[in-house]
Amino acid sequence: MLTSIEICAGAGGQALGLAMAGFVHVALVEYEKEYCDTLKFNRPEWSVIHKNVKDFSGLPYRGTIDLLAGGVPCPPFSVAGKQLGSSDERDLFPEAIRLVQEVNPRAVMLENVRGFLDPIFSEYRESILSQIAALGYKVQIKLLNANDYGVPQLRPRIVIVGIRNDISKEFHFPDEHPENVPTVGETLFDLMKANGWKGAKAWADDANKIAPTIVGGSKKHGGPDLGPVRARKAWAELGVDGLGVANEAPAPDFEGMPKLTPRMIARIQGFPDSWSFGSKKTAACRMIGNAFPPPVACAVGKEIRKVLE
Repeated sequence: MLTSIEICAGAGGQALGLAMAGFVHVALVEYEKEYCDTLKFNRPEWSVIHKNVKDFSGLPYRGTIDLLAGGVPCPPFSVAGKQLGSSDERDLFPEAIRLVQEVNPRAVMLENVRGFLDPIFSEYRESILSQIAALGYKVQIKLLNANDYGVPQLRPRIVIVGIRNDISKEFHFPDEHPENVPTVGETLFDLMKANGWKGAKAWADDANKIAPTIVGGSKKHGGPDLGPVRARKAWAELGVDGLGVANEAPAPDFEGMPKLTPRMIARIQGFPDSWSFGSKKTAACRMIGNAFPPPVACAVGKEIRKVLE
């Protein structure tokens, strides 16, 4: 059995993917209660700890954990934010490094937004990688595109993987298979026709590309929608009205551009239909949009597993 601790677990995208890859979660640490409730509802057997990661000690787990994983908050590095980096109080990379030192896991997996690779952060980025390496790990970083792993969405994320020096096997990031990604139409056809919409087939045929990046927004963000003007234009090219989110699939005689439901958005993010995000649309869309796609986490997790077994 391969054990893991997940920090900044969110609504479970990375945790679910790693579980699919064969890791058993010993603890999942998450600051927001809504996200904790979602994790507990979907996986009652998981040990979900509602706590600020700054107050979480890894010492009780020292020497017993195979993988320490987490999606540390991205606003400090996101182009959608002010890109304050290490001067942003939400930057939790220092806490992740503290926990690597305390837990001494056999492997580390941390993910973040593409902005982390921007030149403005080069010094900080090298500092983070060097600190992990100094704790006794072989460290690699790579930009992964979700659509290379079956997720029908343009979603680049950086993933840092560290393998402890006493492990002889070499880690390789998973192979890319962009040819296997379905279109938005193929992904959502059955959900779009769920209420008998007569135009579902024609819509699906025209929605023949992958989606733009699903956005989660923040607590300050208004109601649920599919992002700013540029994103909504990209959705419109797929025949989707991005100004708002629907409660259900289109009616049989619906005309015009349909809106997506939270379930549709979750499927585009790579979540199984069985994963519940509650009944509040705004909260659900924020959870989904801020998640790491489970299929990508699963693909990386399987490669880490090969090294650890």
